[in-house]
Amino acid sequence: LRPTPGLLRRATLGAGPIRGMLVAGGFLWVVSGAAVYRVSPTFGTKQVGVLSTPVGAVAMASNGLQVLMVDGSFGYVLTLATEAVEKIADVDFPLGVTSCTYIDGYFIVTGNGTGQFYWSTLLDGSDWNGLDFASAEGAPDAAVACIADHRELWIFGENTTEVFLNTGDAAQPFERAGNAFIEHGCASPWSVAKLDNTVFWLGTDDRGEGTVWRAAGYSPQRISTYAIERAIASYGSIADAVAYTYQDQGHDFYMLNFPTGETTWCYDAAVGEWHERCYRDPLSGALNRHRGQVQAFYGRRQVLGDWQDGRLYSLEHDVATDDGATILRLRSTQAASDLDAMNRVFYGRFEVDLEKGQGNTVDPGADPIMLMRYSNDGGYTWSNAREARMGRAGEYRTRCKWERCGSGRSRVWEVSWTDPVVSALFGATAHAEVGDA
Repeated sequence: LRPTPGLLRRATLGAGPIRGMLVAGGFLWVVSGAAVYRVSPTFGTKQVGVLSTPVGAVAMASNGLQVLMVDGSFGYVLTLATEAVEKIADVDFPLGVTSCTYIDGYFIVTGNGTGQFYWSTLLDGSDWNGLDFASAEGAPDAAVACIADHRELWIFGENTTEVFLNTGDAAQPFERAGNAFIEHGCASPWSVAKLDNTVFWLGTDDRGEGTVWRAAGYSPQRISTYAIERAIASYGSIADAVAYTYQDQGHDFYMLNFPTGETTWCYDAAVGEWHERCYRDPLSGALNRHRGQVQAFYGRRQVLGDWQDGRLYSLEHDVATDDGATILRLRSTQAASDLDAMNRVFYGRFEVDLEKGQGNTVDPGADPIMLMRYSNDGGYTWSNAREARMGRAGEYRTRCKWERCGSGRSRVWEVSWTDPVVSALFGATAHAEVGDA
């Protein structure tokens, strides 16, 4: 279990929040609050324009000459050659769209409460024809999101999804791809993202909501677990969920943020497992959703934009804090017991195998401490936390262990640390004996 990377602040772009990011023309283009910024590879910044709205997600796409931006109210075009940002004045541009993509020379937009999607003229996001639209007609639900994948156009509805192809017909270029009709829709337009050579999204349909899907061809494959779906069902709303994806050291991650639920869930496509990422409030110690809201791979770095203010970060494995804030590393086990007779189990020692001797040369973290606590009722109540040393710098033979760990019938172990050290957790061993009753 490798620790998640920390956040290193690279720039601050106004008061924020960071609403959208895209790499095009050799620069990173960022929407922070109402302002549009150009960010250089050395993280020098320049404001190049202003949008009419200061909050809410901004979808962005590029045709190589322009960047199209939609904010749920209006559309804007950034011309890369001049760095000018202009609101789309064409009366045929559909106002209120929330999603955009690019395919085969066309910008595509959707999400204005209808079942329709619209396309621009070739290579010009400022020019729209009122007759250039089509409808996802397989079901009478509204289209909420669009994404181009493998030169196919995916139109996500509230309850269903349809796939379209560019036929080359200048008058009506997009037609549905045969029987490519999926009986699952999209719960949030900002949850749709590409990863691992396919498409991921947070689903909904006329039978329920809250399942996370990945496309396997035209067949959706459920990747969320019962535990994840139970957590999602507890949030007051999932319509505001925002996702981004990134690749790191051979792992592909789908990061799914729930602003209403104040939670971030992360799916690792390489191993098919989930974990939770949090931001630990430096003042209260409360665990909130991760700071990252939007992502771009730029200058060989994974760059994240903050959901609350104007900070830009890079993900760094040798950074053990989130821009100075303590990161909580926590792992717990499933409940363990004597399943044959349900006898009490006596635990003489509990020992954690980890990357030892990774302490810092100065505090904090010069002599890092791991905390252990346990539960004997499956995780409802817990013992007091007990400490064990993880090893100062170079103390590679340190044994992180606890003696005389009591007894119980449904034991759950939990270990955690907050010292700013980068240390991997390999496993743990409990030395136990089964009693007679």
